[in-house]
Amino acid sequence: MLKGTRIVEIEALGPAPFAGMLLADLGADVIVVHRKQAPMPGLPERALLDRGKRSIALDLGDAEDVALVMRLIATADGLIEGFRPGVMERLGLGPDACLAANPKLVYGRMTGWGQHGPLAHTAGHDMNYIGVSGALWYASLPGEPPMAPPTLVGDIGGGALYLVIGMLAGIINARAGGQGTVVDAAIVDGSAHMMNLLMALGQIGGLSAERGTSLLDGPHWCRVYRTSDGGFISVQCVEPKFYALFLAMLDLTGDPQFARQFDRDLWPELGNRLAAIFAERPRDEWPSLFEGSDACVSPVLNPWEAALHPHMAARGSWLTMDGILQAAAAPRFSVWAQKTPAKRPARDEHGAEIRAELADPTALR
Repeated sequence: MLKGTRIVEIEALGPAPFAGMLLADLGADVIVVHRKQAPMPGLPERALLDRGKRSIALDLGDAEDVALVMRLIATADGLIEGFRPGVMERLGLGPDACLAANPKLVYGRMTGWGQHGPLAHTAGHDMNYIGVSGALWYASLPGEPPMAPPTLVGDIGGGALYLVIGMLAGIINARAGGQGTVVDAAIVDGSAHMMNLLMALGQIGGLSAERGTSLLDGPHWCRVYRTSDGGFISVQCVEPKFYALFLAMLDLTGDPQFARQFDRDLWPELGNRLAAIFAERPRDEWPSLFEGSDACVSPVLNPWEAALHPHMAARGSWLTMDGILQAAAAPRFSVWAQKTPAKRPARDEHGAEIRAELADPTALR
């Protein structure tokens, strides 16, 4: 889908390389500028997030290598960098210099706090960003410390995906006759924006600042329950018709308390009653009871179990390549067949190839 689009990615951690991987999965020519030495701390050699990219290893402290990066940027539609504000400027690769070399460039900046604000130059990680943005507040049962799935809400949801959206929007605008732009993709902004679905529930009284009293935060029909073998079952039968089916399948239809689905005062007690029921059987027995129904009940699987689930297997959502379990590209397109992800490049695997392209203008798109 993105054939003919070139992205230059400066090696970094977390959401920046994830954004580059997503663009490569969709067919963009993503050239990652790796460091000449070992990978950045926290990244393996030949990282999964580099799949489908081309690699050139350069020293951004060397003037000649910086000049080569600038020549590469001049051929690109977009640039991705994930450093604290000011780092790229000190390297001579800030937005002003890059847009002067390529006025149509979309310069993507991935940070936690953003390019300005009191915390812009402060260190932080996923949980810090979503803690400040408001996105962590509802991430547990009442009385328990909030804990969201690692990286998903902040680094990926509020960070990488918003960077990709911003990059694509900028590229579309530039190709429609507009100019290049700088994309300030901050995890605090993206994760706050993700809250708007919940904030919309507040317009009808479905969201409260008190944890455990909102429409999707606290009800017995919107929880995860532990099973007898230590597994977990997720329940989220929000609509009354689905809730009624859920009760029927547990032989609770005639219970006067369970009939009061939206009585907030009963939620804690009914949650305890359901906890006792689900604790009577092991996890893998419950799906057979609810299978094929609209009761909105499913097991909670780890990634290795998810890869074997019949639905996930039928869609090919997970696959193993070179011994590494990984998720396939998403989303799907009717006019573009889903492909097996391309291999992970070795550091500087395409260095000679990319230098040859820069030396021969006819080799460039």
